[in-house]
Amino acid sequence: MFQSQKHVFWQALLITTLIFSIGIITGVILENWRTSKINDLYKKSEIDLLDIKLQSEIYSSGNFNCEEAVKENIKFADKIFEEAKILDRYETASRLTESIVFEHKKYDLLRTMLFLNSIEIKDKCNNSYYEVVYFYKYNEPGYDIKARQNVFSKLLKDLKEIKGNDVLLIPIAGNNNISAVNLLLEEYEISEEELPVIMINRKTKIKDIQTIEELLKYF
Repeated sequence: MFQSQKHVFWQALLITTLIFSIGIITGVILENWRTSKINDLYKKSEIDLLDIKLQSEIYSSGNFNCEEAVKENIKFADKIFEEAKILDRYETASRLTESIVFEHKKYDLLRTMLFLNSIEIKDKCNNSYYEVVYFYKYNEPGYDIKARQNVFSKLLKDLKEIKGNDVLLIPIAGNNNISAVNLLLEEYEISEEELPVIMINRKTKIKDIQTIEELLKYF
């Protein structure tokens, strides 16, 4: 009787260990698949941004085509914004490795480059579109911050749907240990403790807002 119970115990332990191991392996495979998909998106976006940068350089050597430069920059920003939604969905899943965090850093650098390119185009063309940069807390935001960021994200999505190409929207993680982003925050006098912050045209900084009506007052 004792031997039989011991045999059943070891069988149950073996099955439990097997199921747990399969779960871990499946999770890692899914994580690697997500990372691969994000990396593919990043590579395409990186090429698009380099294309826009080269267009700007070509324009600078002759007559700067403001209409075309602005159109392409906003088009690229919209593409990055849509890809940010995909990235967010992948990150909502349980993270088993640091791969997606690394991919997020690459996207933050890409968005920072987009912002700098936008500054150059906007200054040269004196265009009337609104430049909206959303600095948010990515690492360990805490419950209260996360709730506020959920509100901000929804409002910015609604803003983009209402204003369309009148708004160039760039989300950037402000606490992902990236020197270039830290320099931007320092330049615009935004501390990590203040995040999340919505910055409009490099002047207006919004730190607390609840409704789309409140946000639209700035546009």
